[in-house]
Amino acid sequence: MRHENRPPSPRRSRLTRRGRLALFIGTVLGLGAALLIPLFPGERAPEKPRPLLIPEGWRAAQVYAAIDRELKLPAGSAKAAVATTALPLPAEAKGNPEGYLFPATYPVTSQSTPASLLTYMVETANKSLATKAVADGGKAHGMTPYQTATLASIIEAEAETRGDMGKVARVVHNRLAKSMPLQMDSTINYALNRSTVDTKLSETKIDSPFNTYERQGLPPTPIDSPGLQAMAAAVAPTPGDWLFFVTVKHGDTRFSATYEEHKRHVAEFNRLRTASRAT
Repeated sequence: MRHENRPPSPRRSRLTRRGRLALFIGTVLGLGAALLIPLFPGERAPEKPRPLLIPEGWRAAQVYAAIDRELKLPAGSAKAAVATTALPLPAEAKGNPEGYLFPATYPVTSQSTPASLLTYMVETANKSLATKAVADGGKAHGMTPYQTATLASIIEAEAETRGDMGKVARVVHNRLAKSMPLQMDSTINYALNRSTVDTKLSETKIDSPFNTYERQGLPPTPIDSPGLQAMAAAVAPTPGDWLFFVTVKHGDTRFSATYEEHKRHVAEFNRLRTASRAT
């Protein structure tokens, strides 16, 4: 191709010395501004929440203590906040959040207070009790949400494994249907503020509304914080005719429909316990 017919070459833009200097200064100022942004007064990096774990089966007193520790407050601060906080509890609870401090992991920041955490927990419990499966199941058994929480708290305390929850729930429902006392050691433990597998005969005679050996029906309040699986078991128990159960050894709970069979299971439990103590 002849030179005169070639397309003209694009002209390169060239900065003058003054232009190059202006560009350099602008770049430096831009970088300086970017570096200075985080240092402006009043600006902080977003706060990373700390996790507060509330396990299934904890009683309100344990939850209060955990909140006080996490917020580094004097012991008794969270419990005292209950009286001054408008917690969204059902009227049946009479201001007592036992059973409604839902077990979960909650975010804690420098802005968290006992009131805000307790409210969060109660709101979470209300939402769990209002799920369609739990709410409809409770209605089918003629239970209010508060009664569902109370029954679920017993299941949470009594079931050795999650797989046993439905069977424990069935025992409770069967006993209620027959107007039999529930006779749950977990309610005695709650009345005596302890946790043990050894309940003495004399303790089944204590004068307490939580003594389900002497009193029929559910106890007046939940006895711990039940999780969603215990709530589900309360409203959808495993089909069966069981009226008794005893945990013979860890992971081995025996369910029975007759007292004679139950006595054999209790005898095995006593034999195994005696043998373990001898060793």
